[in-house]
Amino acid sequence: MKKLCKAIAFLFIVSLFLPAMCYADNPMVQTLYTADPAPMVYDDTCYVFTTHDEDTIVNNFYTMNDWRCYSSKDMVNWTDHGSPLSYNTFSWAQGDAWAGQVIQRNGKFYFYVPMTRKNAGGARVIGVAVSDSLTGPYTDALGKPLITNHGARDIDPTVYIDNNGQAYLYWGNGSLYHVKLNQDMISYSGGIVEASPKPTSFIEGPWFYKRNNLYYMVYAGMGSGGEDIRYATSTSPTGPWSYKGVIMNSKNSYTNHPGVIDYKGNSYMFYHTGELPGGGSYHRSVCVEQFNYNADGTIPSIPMTKNGPAQIGNLDPYVKNEGETICWSSGVKTEKCSEGGMNVCNIDNGDYIKVKGVDFGSGATSFDARVSSATSGGNIELRLDSPTGKLIGTCAVSGTGGWQTWTTKSCDISGASGVHDLYLKFTGGSGSLLNLNWWKFGGNVPAEPKSAFEKIEGESYDVQSGIQSVSCSEGGEAVGYTENGDYTAYKKIDFGSGATGFQARVSSATSGGKIEIRLDSITGPVVGTCTVPGTGDWQTWVDVRCDVSGASGEHDLYLKYTGGSGYLFNVNWFTFSKGSIPEKLLGDLNSDGKIDSIDFTLMKKHILGLELLEDLTPADLDGNGGVNSLDFSLLKQYLLGIISEFPG
Repeated sequence: MKKLCKAIAFLFIVSLFLPAMCYADNPMVQTLYTADPAPMVYDDTCYVFTTHDEDTIVNNFYTMNDWRCYSSKDMVNWTDHGSPLSYNTFSWAQGDAWAGQVIQRNGKFYFYVPMTRKNAGGARVIGVAVSDSLTGPYTDALGKPLITNHGARDIDPTVYIDNNGQAYLYWGNGSLYHVKLNQDMISYSGGIVEASPKPTSFIEGPWFYKRNNLYYMVYAGMGSGGEDIRYATSTSPTGPWSYKGVIMNSKNSYTNHPGVIDYKGNSYMFYHTGELPGGGSYHRSVCVEQFNYNADGTIPSIPMTKNGPAQIGNLDPYVKNEGETICWSSGVKTEKCSEGGMNVCNIDNGDYIKVKGVDFGSGATSFDARVSSATSGGNIELRLDSPTGKLIGTCAVSGTGGWQTWTTKSCDISGASGVHDLYLKFTGGSGSLLNLNWWKFGGNVPAEPKSAFEKIEGESYDVQSGIQSVSCSEGGEAVGYTENGDYTAYKKIDFGSGATGFQARVSSATSGGKIEIRLDSITGPVVGTCTVPGTGDWQTWVDVRCDVSGASGEHDLYLKYTGGSGYLFNVNWFTFSKGSIPEKLLGDLNSDGKIDSIDFTLMKKHILGLELLEDLTPADLDGNGGVNSLDFSLLKQYLLGIISEFPG
């Protein structure tokens, strides 16, 4: 594997900057150039969609072919989710994957993006893509552009759904436009409206949101040295707009683009600069700052910093951490991983990854890393607080025979306790050394018990046999490739005074199988058995439930997967319940206590694959463990009075 994008001149520039950048956290991505941040909060996680400035510039202009996605739970360590969408997804587009935004509705995610239309004289238009997963992949929702009216002015869409359910799409360059989106989010009602007057010095990059009954329009305005970030407010979602002033100036980039969110009680401003080595107007990088609104709701002037925001909580090293979860890096890149998600690649001697605020507690004793190498490999030096800081262990990585041929390597650790910044420094010979998928520390202090009554991710096991982790369309990973006799084990699960029920989020492209719930060992007592039906696809998820008896106090939990030959099912997450379990009324699909035409419609949509049921239990009318046309026929007979009860 060769680092085609690392020219000698670029490496020289990087070496000049390294002493000043070792401890910086802004820009937040260093593995490539990013711009035009579009943050959103979903499932207690902050996600940021960005554009991507290619390393090689064509025609001395913005060269942008795809969008990227990153996430964080602490606002300093960011996980790379790769590219969820590119302009090539749209058959009618020829390039210019510029600033877009994602929003959730109807159980789906909609991505509004501007591009240049083919054979249209350079006209820019806005398309919309859709996905069942926040991190993609996304597909063209219309097969044509959504907005096509204003030539070069149709760029930088921003979208918001108001409290009354009305969705608005704003966009513009030079002028500011908006439409009211319909419930389907891929069409609009009424005409396109131009703001008159537009917010003072409005240029492009609008970001529209609502806070405390006040509507905000944050945007790129014209400053003295390029675009700055300004804002206006209104008591109406469609204006008129009251200009409030400049928030932030630009730095080493002619353009800017804001993104504003509240997350875990804090407010954040995302923007871009040209501050990475080799950066500039066509090589930009996304940054983030924390700020506080003034008492009257106005936004203060926000300075750009190298340190970025404060970390929200510490990172747990004793769970599996993705290699591409990075606070700061030097030299490395990322790519798609054959085991799902992304992996770190293009690792040369001296490159490193910084992970901020790692809490080792009373002490780590071991380190595991999932690695690959098509060469002779190298070493992962584990250092604290700087690339030359205290060495706590060295993990040797030998050649595995391929860049996507993965194995787990381990080493002993000594001297790691308390909270530190962790540096994974890569050393070895010349050329590319190794790839990194994930890493995890082991400790000599027993872990705190985990409540059985909280949602537990399937892939957060402590021990496993036979399974592999797979990407999950609902976010993160899931337990996959389960076969008869495989299992996952979870240490120190606290069942308290007793659990009475078990619920799991599962999928299966086959006929499914069973989950045996055992305590303390793979041959320990069975406290429950949960049937998993076929769901039609490995990424079609449903909830399954079963009763549990005899689970109280603290135990190691074993989930044993049983069934026929071949792969059985995937497990996203599971949880236990306590107390009495309400009886499920067969046929009552919407849990309103009665069986009527609404349930009939829900059953029909599920059978046709239009809207899948979350819980299959009340829909399995014949009690065979699945939901199909036979159940649909039984429900029809019941509503017509032909039968008075269901076989199930």
